[in-house]
Amino acid sequence: MREEPITLDEAKPVIKSLSFLIFKAHYAHYDIATTIMTMKSHIQALEQRASTATVQNTVFGQLAAEALPKNLHCITFKLMAYWLKKKSIQELADEQRTSPRLVDNNLYHFCIFSDNLLAVSVVVNSTISNAEHPKQLVFHIVTNGVNYGAMQAWFLSNDFKGSMIEVQNIENFGWLNASYSPVVRQLLDANSWAHYFEGSQDVIFLDDVVVVQKDLIHLFSVELHGNVNGAVETCLEAFHRYYKYINFSNPIISSKTCGWAFGMNVFDLIAWRKANVTAKYHYWQEQNTDRMGLLAFYGLTEPLDRRWHVLGLGYHLNI
Repeated sequence: MREEPITLDEAKPVIKSLSFLIFKAHYAHYDIATTIMTMKSHIQALEQRASTATVQNTVFGQLAAEALPKNLHCITFKLMAYWLKKKSIQELADEQRTSPRLVDNNLYHFCIFSDNLLAVSVVVNSTISNAEHPKQLVFHIVTNGVNYGAMQAWFLSNDFKGSMIEVQNIENFGWLNASYSPVVRQLLDANSWAHYFEGSQDVIFLDDVVVVQKDLIHLFSVELHGNVNGAVETCLEAFHRYYKYINFSNPIISSKTCGWAFGMNVFDLIAWRKANVTAKYHYWQEQNTDRMGLLAFYGLTEPLDRRWHVLGLGYHLNI
């Protein structure tokens, strides 16, 4: 049985059917046992329909979230072919690498690690659409070699209201050697940003599953009080505290510490270097510990207003 009550529209035919059954039982002199059995079969049929509808809702929702229209199936291959054929686009990419805007600390820098072109486009477009001054935004997109050409072709061939968009191939990062986690190489971790943004002060990390709904420039003025990471805590969510993530005991780490949401984070890179977060990450990595990111930022995370990062997009029906 489903947890939610049936709607009025769903109830009307059932009530009508049961009313007719009671009326028929009264005038046709059904015995009570037959009436009860018939009503029970009606109820069971209704429960089965409700259960089937719930399963269908889950399956169809998953399909809607993951499926792509047919005309988008080959978009990456088409863009890659365009990138290889158009020398002018490649020359434009070379020129862009030396743009002073990429290292201008008076602008607002965002970083996205992803190999999903469509997802990155959603993040970039939604950020720009909600920005009052889009020309002040600089996006640093890091992807892998397979998707590099397609992403360059896409972002260099479209207008983004004057925003600066840089695409980097993670395989060209010489400092990213075997000592770094394989997860980083799969673009699912951002432990190495302090190297990538050498000379930068603040950067906002955006995961490729977020949709921005307000101007994020105001996040850069949030006071982190000397902390490295600004993030929304998850103590009131399903994941709760550190002991929900990490199964170990350590006198330095309190298991009751709030976990924090990954996907929209403000990083103070000066504080990062000062605290040597990269070394902390490697230390926990050498201990063969899960959730190195949580441990590396232990005691270095500033809680943000929960309205900055609303969790549940994609599976929470009210979001």
